[in-house]
Amino acid sequence: MLRTNTCGELRIENVNQTVTLCGWVQKIKDLGSLTFIDLRDRYGITQLKLNIDSDSSLNQIAKNLGREFVLQVTGTVIERESKNKNNPTGEIEILVTQINILNKSITPPFTIEDETDGGDELRMKYRYLDLRRTIVRKNLELRHRMALETRNFLDKQKFIEVETPVLIKSTPEGARDFVVPSRMNKNQFYALPQSPQTFKQLLMVSGFDRYYQIVKCFRDEDLRADRQPEFTQIDCEMSFVEQEDILQTFESLTKHLFKVVKGIDIPEIPRMSYADAMKFYGNDKPDTRFEMKLVELNNTVKGKNFKVFDDAALVVAICAKGAAEYTRKQLDELTEWVKRPQIGATGLVYARHNTDGTLKSSVDKFYNEEELKKWSESCGSEPGDLILVLAGGEEKTRKAISELRLEMGTRLGLRDKNKFSCLWVIDFPLLEWNEGDPNLLASLAGRWHAKHHPFTSPKPEDIHLLDTDPGKIRANAYDIVINGVEVGGGSIRIHNKDLQAKMFEVLGFTKEEAQKQFGFLMNAFEFGAPPHGGIAFGFDRFCSLFGGAESIRDFIAFPKNNSGKDVMIDSPSEISDEQLKELYIKTYE
Repeated sequence: MLRTNTCGELRIENVNQTVTLCGWVQKIKDLGSLTFIDLRDRYGITQLKLNIDSDSSLNQIAKNLGREFVLQVTGTVIERESKNKNNPTGEIEILVTQINILNKSITPPFTIEDETDGGDELRMKYRYLDLRRTIVRKNLELRHRMALETRNFLDKQKFIEVETPVLIKSTPEGARDFVVPSRMNKNQFYALPQSPQTFKQLLMVSGFDRYYQIVKCFRDEDLRADRQPEFTQIDCEMSFVEQEDILQTFESLTKHLFKVVKGIDIPEIPRMSYADAMKFYGNDKPDTRFEMKLVELNNTVKGKNFKVFDDAALVVAICAKGAAEYTRKQLDELTEWVKRPQIGATGLVYARHNTDGTLKSSVDKFYNEEELKKWSESCGSEPGDLILVLAGGEEKTRKAISELRLEMGTRLGLRDKNKFSCLWVIDFPLLEWNEGDPNLLASLAGRWHAKHHPFTSPKPEDIHLLDTDPGKIRANAYDIVINGVEVGGGSIRIHNKDLQAKMFEVLGFTKEEAQKQFGFLMNAFEFGAPPHGGIAFGFDRFCSLFGGAESIRDFIAFPKNNSGKDVMIDSPSEISDEQLKELYIKTYE
């Protein structure tokens, strides 16, 4: 080894030891007769002390050093006169006797420190330098720890890790596939897996009754902070289980990760139906760190000649505790906020519950104080609170008030990233009508679409509705939500060939199409498929939650940008005409 110790391990008890360290130059401080260097490696930073006057050879080398030079240094551990309590090695320094420059460095394009001067795109272009920063490295160390503890937990629960194929068959159900042309099979294509769904079900048919995989998945969809074209799942499946068994097993995994990685004891995770989540929070992944539930006011506010409310399909409110002191300027700004295209509301009505108990609204022309008291009773407001009301079409208004609730939670400091609130959402609709989702193929528009995926089992008591009212069928499905983020989701699967064929029929597949796309799975069901179900956690999202970050990119070693590009290696990129010819691909403008 070129070193005896790392830059993060030496302490006061190592004083007088002779050591050799290797690392990168973080900072150089020239004080004339003394030069101090911060030497950094993956494990930490150690201060080096060079007595220039006593060693002319060190003086010559020190003059030629620069940031990010790679050094090997030998010296004696001594106690620092001016200690740095913010650094684990801050009580000691190395009195250097020998320096060996292992490699030089040009000046980096940004400072490699926690508070860097590099923007996102610049740091992504030089990601290998960004990864030297302590804050980024710690994110990947957290990711490593979570993967390790996940494997430890599942291994003790008798799960077996099995790798499934990366080059698979493209299917028309779900988000768009990334496709890969086959040179050896003219005009035929593989797809990169959106998940290992069918393979893990086949493993259950094979008798591997507890499977897991920490696996890369791929979706060609529009990107957001919590999405990447390639992402990682903790993918799991179990045989001979019901929904309760899945929830108990993976609630235990969640508690284990919080305990061993974060040192937090999570209480029993509550459960909420999809219907209640939509009614009280306006979305199926509610942030339950704070209350501020949605309150429908249709029966309270209509019939008072206020056209906005009278013509609305839904009038819904939230009560912001302690916000009655919001100024008119703040309320005007909030009104403009809800009118943004991303939110889509046409306006905002508010009522102050003043500290003296009186009620004043922005629509006093239509509602007197007695009528406003009914608002207050419905919303449970108290003196000092602010009632905010939106009105309009059912779906659009519920989505807008949900976003307003989250925004008010942020403005009132109720969304503490160090506080964690977990929730199981259950009883999802099995199907939803697809009017034309931009993330789905155009051919799927105007037909039923699986809310989760087409292998999800209906609730047994709802199966009869497949022929009469598919929209009312509840799925044997469940999501785990943490702080308003869907971290994982799964279901009990269909394991009967006839029921699976019926499901494909409802989804608009002909028998021939179903057989062509999924015949391998339905055929397997004829060989004694056990009842089975599973779940997949978004591993990148899980890590970002634990790390207190908004974006999953911070927890991926080499992520893509918001356009799905890797600006470091310039990918995706064009390929040569010769390669295209080999693959039998013609290009179209």
